[in-house]
Amino acid sequence: MREYIDLVEATTRPATLETNPLPYKTDELNPVMSRETIDYHYEHLAKGYAKRYNADEGNKDFNRAGSFLHNIFIPQLQPPAGANKPTGASLRLIEEKFDDYDNFKELFKAEAMKIQGSGWVYLSTGGDIKTIKNHAVRTDIALLVDWWEHAWALDYQSDKEKYLDNIWKIINWDVVNNRLGE
Repeated sequence: MREYIDLVEATTRPATLETNPLPYKTDELNPVMSRETIDYHYEHLAKGYAKRYNADEGNKDFNRAGSFLHNIFIPQLQPPAGANKPTGASLRLIEEKFDDYDNFKELFKAEAMKIQGSGWVYLSTGGDIKTIKNHAVRTDIALLVDWWEHAWALDYQSDKEKYLDNIWKIINWDVVNNRLGE
């Protein structure tokens, strides 16, 4: 499992793409993400981008970016267990840029809710909250949240805010810290 952003993959067009294996069982993210959501998200969508890219089907750049982003999103999740808050480099960055974790989450939510349709929202390695409309490769991602319907609709219906409120329970801050060089 990769816990960093592969800059070679991000800046070149590789001959083939692979989907990172799940670092957890499909039912281990309950109640934040159900087995059905993980199965659909991973087996059909995440793997589908790589499969279509490798078969040269559809828009190559779109499929490459979709695969790339899922290979960042999927490994940064973990089963929920107790209080889950940033530590180390993540906490230092959040406190430096946003004063505290609660303020960061509110600003992150506000930025995410501006996305009309599908996309991604992320904390950059520089401490900015950024969005990606549709799919696009970015090399400055520290923490990434999938804002496409498939990430939240099965479990939360139209309540995207509840999805975002709950996603923090399953973020693996060690993976985020690794992306920040710690």
